[in-house]
Amino acid sequence: MPKFLWKASYTQAGAKGVASEGGTGRREAVKQAAESVGGSLEEFYFAFGATDAYVIADLPDNEAAMAIAIAVNGGGGATVETVLTPEEVDAATKREVTFRPAGG
Repeated sequence: MPKFLWKASYTQAGAKGVASEGGTGRREAVKQAAESVGGSLEEFYFAFGATDAYVIADLPDNEAAMAIAIAVNGGGGATVETVLTPEEVDAATKREVTFRPAGG
């Protein structure tokens, strides 16, 4: 199964959510997101600076990675970086992801 690395940056609402529920709550939400598309969470680290969190996940394919990125970016609590082809984005938008935004 391929590994994916996301760099996540929290919005103001997301930072308030992390302060409210703690770091382990965010890690659990990301773990559930990875599992919901057939993958698993390998590592989750918080950081200082422009990037607030680094996430490594084992996922079935690029479409699964993009589906999670779309769910996270659409949730309003954080933004993540992912690079894929337009066709992979099309396939990813058709996948369902279980994800609860920070503070949500």
